[in-house]
Amino acid sequence: MKVTELKIEYRENPIGLDVVKPRFSWKLVSKEQNVLQEAYRIVVSKGGVNLWDTGINESSTSVLIQYEGPELEACSLYEVKVEVWDNKGNQERVQGTFETGLLSGTNFSAEWITHEFPEEETACPVFVKEFSVDKTIERVRVYATSLGVYEIKINGEKLGDTFFAPGWTSYKNRLQYQTYQADHILQEKNKIEITVGNGWYKGIFGFYCTPNIYGDRVAALAEIHITYTDGTSEIIKTDESWKVTTGSIRSSEIYMGETIDSCYKNEKLEEVVSTSYKMENIIAQESEPVRITKKLPAKELIITPKGERVIDFGQNLTGFVEVKVKGKVGQRITIKHAEVLDKEGDFYPDTLRQAISVDQYVCNGEDQTFLPHFTFHGFRYISIEGLEDIQLDNFTACVLHTEMEETGTFVSSNPLVNQLQSNIQWSQRGNFLDIPTDCPQRDERLGWTGDAQVFAGTAAYNHNVALFFSKWLHDLASEQTEEFGVPHVVPNILGDQDGAAAWSDAAVIIPWVIYETYGDVRILEEQYESMRGWVEYISSKCGSNGLWQTGFQYGDWLALDKEESADRTGATDKYLVANAYYAYSTNILRKTAEVLNKTEDIEKYSELYQKIKKAFNEEYITATGRLVSETQTGCVLALYFDLAEEKYRNRILEALETNIANHKNHLSTGFVGTPYLCHALTENNLHDLAGTIFLKEDYPSWLYSVNKGATTIWERWNSILPNGDFDTSGMNSLNHYAYGSIGEWMYRRLAGINQLQPGYKKILIKPQFIKGITSVDATFNSVYGIIKSSWSCIDNVIKVAIEVPANTTAILYLPEKDEPIEVGSGMYQYEYETETRLEIERFTLDSTLQEILNEPLAIELFNQYAPELIGHPMIEFAYQLSVSEVLANAPGESATLFKMVIDALNKENNEVGAI
Repeated sequence: MKVTELKIEYRENPIGLDVVKPRFSWKLVSKEQNVLQEAYRIVVSKGGVNLWDTGINESSTSVLIQYEGPELEACSLYEVKVEVWDNKGNQERVQGTFETGLLSGTNFSAEWITHEFPEEETACPVFVKEFSVDKTIERVRVYATSLGVYEIKINGEKLGDTFFAPGWTSYKNRLQYQTYQADHILQEKNKIEITVGNGWYKGIFGFYCTPNIYGDRVAALAEIHITYTDGTSEIIKTDESWKVTTGSIRSSEIYMGETIDSCYKNEKLEEVVSTSYKMENIIAQESEPVRITKKLPAKELIITPKGERVIDFGQNLTGFVEVKVKGKVGQRITIKHAEVLDKEGDFYPDTLRQAISVDQYVCNGEDQTFLPHFTFHGFRYISIEGLEDIQLDNFTACVLHTEMEETGTFVSSNPLVNQLQSNIQWSQRGNFLDIPTDCPQRDERLGWTGDAQVFAGTAAYNHNVALFFSKWLHDLASEQTEEFGVPHVVPNILGDQDGAAAWSDAAVIIPWVIYETYGDVRILEEQYESMRGWVEYISSKCGSNGLWQTGFQYGDWLALDKEESADRTGATDKYLVANAYYAYSTNILRKTAEVLNKTEDIEKYSELYQKIKKAFNEEYITATGRLVSETQTGCVLALYFDLAEEKYRNRILEALETNIANHKNHLSTGFVGTPYLCHALTENNLHDLAGTIFLKEDYPSWLYSVNKGATTIWERWNSILPNGDFDTSGMNSLNHYAYGSIGEWMYRRLAGINQLQPGYKKILIKPQFIKGITSVDATFNSVYGIIKSSWSCIDNVIKVAIEVPANTTAILYLPEKDEPIEVGSGMYQYEYETETRLEIERFTLDSTLQEILNEPLAIELFNQYAPELIGHPMIEFAYQLSVSEVLANAPGESATLFKMVIDALNKENNEVGAI
């Protein structure tokens, strides 16, 4: 047994930590089976002096154990030692450190500084200070933030490898600062430069490309804490002794791009002026920073029909391009960005709308490497102007996003599904850039709550998103008001507007996802008032019938069952959607109150939940079980959210089947229905139908975009039309993760990886087969360790291999076996015979009636069991309908007959093929 990955607040050896009661987690790794932790001991010390010792604590808990020692001191290093005993007689240790930051923004002694450049100046200000050091240095820490986005250089060397600090928060309420190690950078004579870009703070942003959203001047705040070996210390801090100038970054806007003139020299230093910001709003960095996480080489140089010189990187991504060049003095190189080429093969930047996304570099005649500082782009292709000799090796795409640990893998026998999984992951990378954006390329890039809510479950499989979402949820709570509820975007730059269902419900749903995935009770504690506040807001909007039926709603946004020109909200009654979510969030709030032992609220919200369900049934379901909106989304919400009374469920399920059949076994759902469609079918014994919908390759389907060459998830099911034209609504992102929410179903249902207890302390492994996928190999790196589920069903043999991490247990349901198997940690393999064939059969419910009746065996069977069918005078008018469409309007017993015929035809076909 080994003890690994000691983490403090989800990080290894963090610095600049301002959590006053940090939590400790570790993993047990063992080749033995049935390994459980029996006891642990945590010792926290400072300078060799023990501050907190748990003693030997007989417990299997190894995740998020809270520090309960003396109050931590600012800017201090603490050592952590963890000793673990398991049930096999093993004893192991692991150790690490954490370093506190300033612990409070009010502990900054520096002053905010800004400039007095004219309003028309677009160049980024560079705040400068020169200072000397004449002692031997032991340690250097830099604490810094800005109003804007900043980079710090000391003696020409950039501190850290991060981008877009201090990140985007609700600036009026919260502003992060960052901590940097700079131990080996200082010399006798030193120069510090802080360059600040407009960023989200005062840059051009939003639908109308409005500047100065939070303020009209950028500013900087920084302290350099120098500790000398003789025990003395010194702080160099921003104040009015600093100077300000401009440098090579002549302009920089997130939407518009960046211009760097390396020939520009400015020797003029001007006076800074002091400014102010509420110091109590300043907090330490809460989530991982944005970094370059991957570098992709250029794939191909293309000369388009229009004569444009274009480089294809083979992947739609978020970031920028690193350019290596030796140009002439004053030579200007222009880089334009686009997600796609049009059907003629020409550069197509229209999906960017007003975000022109152009980077320009002016060369100085030397060998140079250019890359932007304060802008990012959503692109796969770049168009290059001003450079005659284009060598692919000189262009590298730098992928930028919040650096989250990758936790999930999913590989199947179906290459299209594997590409879909890749597309989901790339859309998550591209849109988890400090906040969960809707898209990374156009003049939007906002933290839409609805998109984040529907995707959170999938996101938590692919990456560790605990800190990422925690930081964003803190902003959500800070923007939430009693009058308007939860904003539609966070941070909220759209102004006051009433909260909307499915979007504002992110306040309740995402904390619960974090709790279930990581066993993190603190996120529920921190967000509880926000969660409760949202439910209470809805209650305040309800009429005498106890339902929410007023105000603006997005409904089932972008669903295909209603003409888009109407309002894009889909055909499902938008208040049915609103009240379904009202019930769903209330139930989560009730469960949260149970976790937090809030006795009065348990009773209150249990009662409210039952009242909402009762009112929902009275308002939206008739006495015979007919749903007001028998759309796919309406049926799915009633079933998946467990709203319909038991006596109505069968009819609603039949309505869902009929609707799907009438859409030729295709989905018609939008942002609200899509995440739950396949789940609802699987849970209600229609898993085969879920698989049929999932593997559709024509429009509308998940795999349609894959077949059209997509490398990320599209905003619309038809962002690119079958003929190669583009959707012309003016809202057509090719990197928009919401429909990637199918990923959770892939992990939970196809791979079968589920949690039975928060944090996967107890695991359910229950893989479920679908036709068209003969094998799945998936892993999820939980807070306890790697969970693996691998299966194949080939040549009449089922093989299953699972891995259960140490200090957990699992319930395993083998495919086609009735009895569950309870196992402890370890690796397990199973192999057994089956009659099941998962290869796609020649005849399916998608076959046309004509294709079925062309087979003599089918005619023979119909003559035997239903002679009236093939003799019906109107049958030829149904020849081009699929069997599903025929059955949608046929008596119930017809389904049994058609399935028998299809099975017989496939059996005959397989026997012929085997000869």
